[in-house]
Amino acid sequence: MSGKDISEKILFAFNDVFADIVNGLLFEGKQVISADDLSEQAPRAAYKADGKIREIERGVAKRWVKKNLQIACLGMENQTEPDPDMVLRVYGYDGAEYRSQLLRENRDKPRYPVITLVLYFGYAKRWDKPVSLYDTVPVPEIIKPYLSNIKINVFEIAFLSREKLDYFHSDFKTVADYFIQMRENGEYKPSPERLCHVEAVLQLLSVMTDDTRFEDVLNQKEIIQEGGVHNMNEWLDRVEAASRAEGMAKGEIIGTIKLYRDEMHLTPVEITGKIMARFSLEKEEAEKYVAEVLGLQPA
Repeated sequence: MSGKDISEKILFAFNDVFADIVNGLLFEGKQVISADDLSEQAPRAAYKADGKIREIERGVAKRWVKKNLQIACLGMENQTEPDPDMVLRVYGYDGAEYRSQLLRENRDKPRYPVITLVLYFGYAKRWDKPVSLYDTVPVPEIIKPYLSNIKINVFEIAFLSREKLDYFHSDFKTVADYFIQMRENGEYKPSPERLCHVEAVLQLLSVMTDDTRFEDVLNQKEIIQEGGVHNMNEWLDRVEAASRAEGMAKGEIIGTIKLYRDEMHLTPVEITGKIMARFSLEKEEAEKYVAEVLGLQPA
């Protein structure tokens, strides 16, 4: 599994976030499922094809259990682009889960339904690919009465209304708000909503968007580790302040190099030594600055 795939799943693996998404999208914000009702469901299932055992893996899956009775298996898939084969993929995931209920170790256990939510995060365009089996594969009219028209549940997160955004109470609200703002305004103003899973939110947004600020925060571990900062607004303020400070420091270094070159007529080696001492730089870093300003190749 790629690092991108893993980062996309981390936030949704938290029971409080998973339950909040299901309650918000399926039950209009009613607290039907609690975090305590959920337990891990293996996202992998095995099947046999061409005489070989193969695996199929969905995004995130949870057992919904009440009083020791499994009510359903809930699956969640993330998409940033519409997938023309999404119906078949979901059909495969759900079918594998139903097939697992027939395994010898499960034969005496109660059966349960399988529900998959497809979360589409694209904001430049709406989902324009099939959401039913009839639209995915060619089905002659004569056999339609004998073939169920399987449909999938696609939720266009960026196209949720502000009213529906208020159905959410977990960190997912901040994530959804980002994509809604990008659709509406083409830019993101950070939310004051308090975050519980800060690093997971940043990881998700860093891999699903082109906004480099989220990766900048992740790269500055000291900001994440410090206490007292609890929402996206404060996190991005801190990283932007750090970025400005870094830019000012770089500007001072470049200005000093030019001064040594133009006023003091020092050689590149002499300039490197002086800025190492003045700005507490390692030799390699100092050489890069000098090469950049003087148009040289780094040593």
